[in-house]
Amino acid sequence: MTSGWSLIWENADRFAAGALLTVELTVLTMILAIPGGLVLAFLRLSRWRVVRFAATAFVELFRSTPLILQIYWVYYILPVFTEIRLPGLAVALTGLVCNISSYNSETFRAGIVSIRRGQWNAGLALGMTNAQVMLRIVLPQAAMRVLPALASTWVSLFKDTALVSVIHVNDLAYVALKIRTETFVILPVLNAMALFYWLMGYPQAKLVDWIHRRYKVAE
Repeated sequence: MTSGWSLIWENADRFAAGALLTVELTVLTMILAIPGGLVLAFLRLSRWRVVRFAATAFVELFRSTPLILQIYWVYYILPVFTEIRLPGLAVALTGLVCNISSYNSETFRAGIVSIRRGQWNAGLALGMTNAQVMLRIVLPQAAMRVLPALASTWVSLFKDTALVSVIHVNDLAYVALKIRTETFVILPVLNAMALFYWLMGYPQAKLVDWIHRRYKVAE
């Protein structure tokens, strides 16, 4: 029986495919969760109490419960109530987007409210509407302030994608665990999985450090 690190080389294509899917999940989730978080932030800042309450309830639900539970809920519970059964990849994306959108909403909301009220007043004094002040003055400044936080969320998201393996999505973690089950070779497979995550995650972490230094706000 093939064992040891030779097993890793023989299954390099499977590891590579799993790693690619992990990256794709991360990218797709953040592409959807950035506008999702921005919408939730606006809803939480709404003048209407019912809208604020509904948005807050959504955000707090996904921020206060484990991501793995949310993935299980979409995969197992949602079909019971709606008779809608999504493919595993769609379930994974749905759970990740809802979770990360909730965190992004708090990041965006903090960035928006950090802009001093005087800048709102100055824009309004120049004849701008509230929407114009938000788009031209507030959001550009808020975006720069929240960039480091969004970058940190990206790195956390990249690692959290491993949780989708519990619903048989062929990401890096699932591929490694499946090879382990097929071959009964444990240590080299888990070490290879860790190495793949480190090789992809370490540059991202260092990029986040640079973003924090480059775009930190000092008032």
